[in-house]
Amino acid sequence: MQIDNYTVTPVALPAESGVCQLYKATNLADAYAIQLPKGTTTNPELLARFIFSQQSPWISALMKVRDALVAGFGLKTSSQLMTADSLAKANRIGIFKVYSTSTHEIILGEDDKHLDFRLSLLYQARPSALISPQLILSTVVHCHNLLGRTYIFIIAPFHRLIVQSMLRRASRIGWPKATST
Repeated sequence: MQIDNYTVTPVALPAESGVCQLYKATNLADAYAIQLPKGTTTNPELLARFIFSQQSPWISALMKVRDALVAGFGLKTSSQLMTADSLAKANRIGIFKVYSTSTHEIILGEDDKHLDFRLSLLYQARPSALISPQLILSTVVHCHNLLGRTYIFIIAPFHRLIVQSMLRRASRIGWPKATST
């Protein structure tokens, strides 16, 4: 049964997340939570693959604009990231490199000359059977230079919209079931 609540809520970075204390200094750190219906898979990799495969057309259009703008600065584009590590495709989800996986969390990200970032998708069971589990998508960014800080300043509002939109879209489509593998 699909829940009707597509609300995405800003939350604090979860203390149990592997990205919480990753960088000594961050230039962007945020986290968003969404409730998951009972019966949804608890597999964070499957959840990540599902979310990042459900991209809205407007997000794809924004990524094309981003790629056109950053290519002139020598930064990695989406197409370069998609073809990176061609021998290690299993270690990527879309444009993101998989850094670690555990029972309840997957950490994705990328390093570039202007900044390093990590995304965490953390499945969080709730203390009561009456409260639905939730998925928390956290992002932390560490900038290396002025280019990185300028980039984050410009894209941060878009980043927040994209994260929230992707979580809501996945919820509307219907989360993968626990029996899916």
